[in-house]
Amino acid sequence: MKQFIAGIILYVILLIPPVLTFMESIMVTHMLLQIPLLILAGWLMGKAVIAKYNSFFEKWNANGVPGITLVFIVTMYWMLPRAMDEALLFWPMEIFKLVGLPLLVGIPLRDSWHKLKGVGQSFIYLNYLPMFGLMAWLYIDTPIQICNSYLESEQRTLGWALFIITAAMVLYIIQHVFTDHSEKDA
Repeated sequence: MKQFIAGIILYVILLIPPVLTFMESIMVTHMLLQIPLLILAGWLMGKAVIAKYNSFFEKWNANGVPGITLVFIVTMYWMLPRAMDEALLFWPMEIFKLVGLPLLVGIPLRDSWHKLKGVGQSFIYLNYLPMFGLMAWLYIDTPIQICNSYLESEQRTLGWALFIITAAMVLYIIQHVFTDHSEKDA
């Protein structure tokens, strides 16, 4: 219940107009702070929601694949430059972002992740790796303004931030490969 309350508090803070305006005024904070925090708010609320509607989640998402597929599709959509522009220009898209990310990403992620086990989790992780790398390249190397609501310099900053995230993900994989996991497996 504490996590549910923390999720609600985080969600309400993110909806406060000055906070919302600030987070959307800078491209990096829009994509790499606001969107993950909305997902986190849903994830925190997810434990209570999943417990309350357990029969639905067991029937709909028994092995975690439908839920993680939904998570993957929605997060891919919100990485597109056009989606970020539309969220700033059209209020229905803004509402879809503010409601959809906690409900369609945060809660299903909480329900699906532990159901996937090691191979499924690795598959998802390894799918996000090239996606972040491709988006980094797109934002850094595109010679034109691809987000109408943000400057080219903000695009490049976001691209370099995504590049750093991609490099950190690669380093994590390398570290994981060369680390002894025998105690964990026993």
